[in-house]
Parts: sequence; structure tokens; C-alpha cells
Amino acid sequence: MIKPSPELLAISRRWYMNNSSGNQIALPNFLSNSENLSFLGSASGENWSGQEVRDAVAAYFQDKPDILHMEELFAEAFEAGDIGWATVINKVTLVGRSEKPFEFRETLIFALEQGSWKIINRHGSVPIPNQVILGMEQTSMSQLAEAARESMSLGQTEGLASVMFTDVVASSVIANTLGDRAWSAKINAHFAALKQIVEANGGQFVKTLGDGTMSSFASARSAMSAAGKIQRDLANEIAEPRLAVRVGIHTGDVVQSHEDFFGSVVNIAARIAAVASRGEVLVSDVTRALVGDDPNLKFELLGEFELPGQQGTSVLHAMNWRS
Repeated sequence: MIKPSPELLAISRRWYMNNSSGNQIALPNFLSNSENLSFLGSASGENWSGQEVRDAVAAYFQDKPDILHMEELFAEAFEAGDIGWATVINKVTLVGRSEKPFEFRETLIFALEQGSWKIINRHGSVPIPNQVILGMEQTSMSQLAEAARESMSLGQTEGLASVMFTDVVASSVIANTLGDRAWSAKINAHFAALKQIVEANGGQFVKTLGDGTMSSFASARSAMSAAGKIQRDLANEIAEPRLAVRVGIHTGDVVQSHEDFFGSVVNIAARIAAVASRGEVLVSDVTRALVGDDPNLKFELLGEFELPGQQGTSVLHAMNWRS
């Protein structure tokens, strides 16, 4: 069964950081000992295999300009039994290159060797427009993707929903402390606990996103009941490391297709979660208004916030889940 892999995602990010710095000691440890190990670079002729990859990998990454700035644009990882794969896209600016950023794409294939994930195939690439290489643009893939988006309307449902996002605070620090396998077990147990709470409160656990989650509820009150339960359970957790999350909830019209949700309500809920602090449950003004004067729910008006990517300001409230 194919499933998302927080463990391989963490390894991929550490691999990228180490090859960016040219860490001669750490880099070979990421690679498989198999003679089938292969390494494809972004330039012509950069195609190596076997032990020569392990011997030369550190020198390869040192033989390049220093990185001035790097920003992750996309990252995902999956595993299925003893194999796994990851894709990472970063925007990179090199020192002495007119400070002009470019995208660097890297695909990694992993094999489980004696209980540890090792890279068995690495492929790095720098995208160059097809117009430059071929003298023409290739549109078949874009047309196919557009046709797929249009066909999605056949399975869509619409309606009012309260969307809840959760995000683990300081997850990278905890992950680095625990190590990949222990962190993977910890975060998967966290996701399972949240899924149980969401469904017990009549919600739909839509998906995980890195170390966060997205859920949808037909009732704003149900969403806040789930959020309060999540925070109380985490606050009462005894076993270390104790996780803490920030939660954002917004209500509006959504479109559901193929068990996922779309619409501005989703983007706003995610941005509300992003401005929340450790242990906070922040809700939008409309979500607060929908529950009215419920004696079981207490709120504090926080005021107006500028949410990233949203025009104007949004009024937010903090739900007092402790009372």
C-alpha cells in the first residue's frame, strides 16, 4: 500500500541541506551500498553508478558556487513496503550569479537496507524552457491536466462547511531530536488520534499536510468541539516529547471532489492556523457568529489581522478550550 512518508520527507530535506553545504562526512551515509546505486546530475554526461558515486559524491557537491539563498517550493514523499520515493523542488540563488534564482528539482528513490532508508537512485535537474531546447512549447500535458480538472466536476458536491487546519509547533526541532523512525511513529500516532477525534465529532478527516492536518465539518460547533478536544488531549499528554498544535477554523462555501476540498474557505482556514500561537484555537468572525451564545464555548476577541495572501483584514477570535 502506498502511503505518505514523513520519514522520507525529513531524510530528503536533510540530504538536500547536506549536499548544499558539501558535508563530506554525512553525504555518503545517505547512499545505498548496492552496486545498483545510480546518480544522474543536471548536466550532460553526469550519469554514474555503483561505488564511484559514494566515493565522489561529496566532491561533486563541493564543486559548485556557494548558495546565497534557498527556498523550498514543493516537497512530497511516499513509501510502499521496502521502497520509497521523494520529490523536492527548491528555488536557489547562487553567490556570484547576479543573484538570479532558479528552480532545482531533485527526485530520490529509496530502498530499505537493514532497517534504514538509503538512496538507490538520485536524479537532479534544472528546468529549461522547451522553447529554448525544442524551438516549440509542449502543450499536451497541460491540455491533459486541464481536461482532468474539468472532469472533476462530475463528482463534486458543494455546501457550507467549517474547515479546520492543525499544525504541529516546532516539529523540525522535535524530528531532529528523535530521528527519522521515531518521529515517523510519533507523527503518525498524532494523526491517528486527531482523525479519531474529528470523526467522533461528526467531521471528515480530509488529509495530512507535512506535519499538519485538514478536516471539514458540517457544523461550526462540531469543528470547535473537535478543536477543544484535540488541545485538551495534547495538554494532558504525559509521554515526552509532548506535541503542541495551533488550530485555525473558518466557515464558508466549499467544493468537494474526490474526497478533497477546494475554495477560498480552505485557504483562509490555513492562514488563520498559520498566525495562531502554540496551543491556540483561532476562528474567523463568521465561524464565531454561527455558534452564537453557546454557554459551552468561550471566546476572546483578538481584533483584526492581515492574513498572508488575503486582501484587507480579518477579525479573529481565540476559543478558550480550557474552560
